[in-house]
This record gives sequence, structure tokens and C-alpha cells, in this order.
Amino acid sequence: MPYYRRNLRLAFPVMLTQLGAALVGLFDSIMVGHYGTADLAAVSFSNAIFFTVMVFAMGALMAITPLVGYAVGAREGEDRIASLLANGLVFSAIVTLVSMLLLVPCLPCLHLFGQEPDVVACARPYYLLIILSILPFLFFCLCKQFLEGLDNTIVAMIITVVCNLLNILLNWVFVFGHWGCPAMGAEGAGWATLIARTLTAVCFLVVLLVQPQWRVYLSHIRRTMVRRAEVIHFIRLGTPIGLQSFVEAFLFTSSFIIIGWINKEALAAHHIANQMADLTFMLALGIGSATTIRVSHQLGHGNLPAVRMASRASIHLCLLMNTIGAGLMIGLRHVLPYVFTSDPEVVAIASTLILIAGLFQYADGLQCIGAAMLRGIQDVRVPMRIAAFAYIGVALPLGVLLTFPLGLGAKGMWLAFILGLAIPAVCYHIRFNRQLHRLNLSSQ
Repeated sequence: MPYYRRNLRLAFPVMLTQLGAALVGLFDSIMVGHYGTADLAAVSFSNAIFFTVMVFAMGALMAITPLVGYAVGAREGEDRIASLLANGLVFSAIVTLVSMLLLVPCLPCLHLFGQEPDVVACARPYYLLIILSILPFLFFCLCKQFLEGLDNTIVAMIITVVCNLLNILLNWVFVFGHWGCPAMGAEGAGWATLIARTLTAVCFLVVLLVQPQWRVYLSHIRRTMVRRAEVIHFIRLGTPIGLQSFVEAFLFTSSFIIIGWINKEALAAHHIANQMADLTFMLALGIGSATTIRVSHQLGHGNLPAVRMASRASIHLCLLMNTIGAGLMIGLRHVLPYVFTSDPEVVAIASTLILIAGLFQYADGLQCIGAAMLRGIQDVRVPMRIAAFAYIGVALPLGVLLTFPLGLGAKGMWLAFILGLAIPAVCYHIRFNRQLHRLNLSSQ
């Protein structure tokens, strides 16, 4: 029971943070979907491209959490933690620059992805605005991962909730045209996102400068702390984590493009089902973040039995959440699509896809927790290879085969997701148990 309580204490704020971020996307989809099907498809298409790169960037920045967590657990002192923050800022700047270089050239080429002309026309202004939000968004991610390593997950939750409420309000104003603003549809959702993400970065900067327990790390930073070897260490640890996230995102991004080849109704339905799956995945992601923190702290203490117990507690919590999520999606699959749209063709397709999304909840949750456990012990290279094989080598070609040659349509891609998520779900947990056994032998 103590392990459940400690994990939940850390996980609950992260779950709310992640859930809040997913709810913003959900409200974007609801509001834009009621504005127009083409606008909903445009938001879906733009975010598919954007988050393919952003998941790599966010994954790469996750490297700071196990490093700071280990330093805290091993009691390495304020100078060491300040050094990690200084080099993490340099690493974050590199990641931001790379993200911009990858996303900006796509702007004039959106029509080459095979989407319908009205979808591309709506997507361009929205895509430009979310690109502009990269800098504040990644600064927020860096600060969030740093504080998580320090065992604090509440600050990010508070900032996220406040800024997300603002985002929802601005969506209502800009999408439909209230308080004297013109109705802008998808472009309005882009402006709301840019303003809200900028505010999250400003709030985090203020918190770090005002709170004495964190300002001390900023005051300890010296230019001499930024060392090439430390930045390279961040790159070596963060890049596999980012690539692991990237290949999973690449699978889902490719699915948006492939399903978009069917028609815009299938794409809109795919987006609705994906939003539902994202909500439950955010809960697993919150538990996963807590798992990385707890595992890295206990590893720093040198307490391997506690590492195993903390990991098992997270697995049990995740299975409980997945059971609830799967039950709600399967039971409400004919109702949920109407929250987004009244288009009967979209509703019919989305109901089937939500059923499949409910069925893969366990595989999705367990692969998320397994990856988090391995991050906690700083084992990232082999998990990246497993993810690449499962998502790119198996799920993507299988999805294309089921969707077109075998004629299953959008549900063929979603059936492929089940196998693609099940492979890493099994392999990650086998890998973690083997690595923990090796660490136990080396410590004896």
C-alpha cells in the first residue's frame, strides 16, 4: 500500500496535467467539428504532422527527469542539480531548433500529403500558428520534466489547468466569433493554442524565479557548468527516448494521412476515436511519469527491491485505469461521436473505431508503463529498437494491407494498432525484469 500511495501522490497531478492537455485537444475538436467537417479534418491533419515532431522533442526532454531524479536520490547536491538544469537548457535549445527546421519546410507543402483541397486551405493558417507555439511549449516541457525529477508534479498541474481553461475560452471566442471577434474556425483554434502555450511558459518562468526552493538552482548556475560532455550525455540519453516516442507517433500520423486518402468523413471519424484513446492514454502517461520518478529515486538510493515494488504498483494502477477507460469507451461508443459532430456517416465510422480503441487499452497502457520503467533505470536504446520494429516494421504495413487491399477501411488500421502496441507491451516488461536482475547481481 505505501507504494500505491506514493505513486499516486506523484501520478495524480501529472494525470491531471496530461488529461488537461488532452482535453484542450478534445475541446478544439468539439468546437471546430461543430464549425465544419473540413475544419475538423484540417485540425486533425495539422496536429498529426506537428506532433510527429513534437513527440520526439518532448520525449527527448524526458531525459532530464531520470537524471535529476537519480541525483536527488543519491544526494549529489545543489551544484550537480544546477549543472543538470544548465545543460538541460542548452539541450532544450538544440531540440527546439531541430523541431523548427523539420516543421517549417512542411508549411508550403501541405497539399502534397494527398488531402482534399478544402482541408488543406483550412490547415495552412492553423499549422503556422501552432509552429509559432513551439518555443514556449518546449520551455514548459523542460521545466515540467525538471520539477518532476525534483519530486514535484503539482506546479505543472496548476499551470496547465489554468492555461487550458483560458484556451477553451479563447476557442469559443475565436472559432465561433464572440465578443466582437470574427468567426475563424480552425485558424481561431490556432490563435487560442498559441496564446495559451505562451502563457504556460511565462507562468513556469515566474514560478522558478519566485519560489526559493527552485530559485536556488538558478542562482547556482554558472557558465562554466555548461560542458560539451554533459550536453552530449543528454543527447545520448534523450535521442533514443525521443525516437521511441517518434516511431509511435509516426505510426499514428501515417494513419491520419492514409485514412485521409479514403475520404474526409473517415478522417474526421478517425480523429474522434483518436481523441477518445488519447484521454485514457494521458492517464497511463501520468502513471508512467510517476514511475520514472520513483524508479530513478530508488535507483539513486541503491534500493533495488523498492524499484521493483514501485514498478509493480504502477502496473496495477495502470490496469485499473485501463479497465475503467475500456468499459466507458465500449459502453458509450454510439453516444460519444455525437459530442463532436452530427454527420451520420462520421458517427457510424467513429462508433466502430471507438470500440477497437477500447479493446487495445491494456496493450497501450502496459507499453507506456514499461517504457517509463526502463527510462527510470536509464535503459533507452533497446526499447527504441523494439518500438521501431513494432510500430514501423509490423503495425504500419499491416494497417495498409488491412485498410486497402483487404478492404476494411479505417477499422483495418485500428486493428493493426492492437498488434503494434502489444509487442512492446510484452517486450518492455521482459527487458525491465532482465535489467533489474543484472543490476541486482552487479550490486552483490
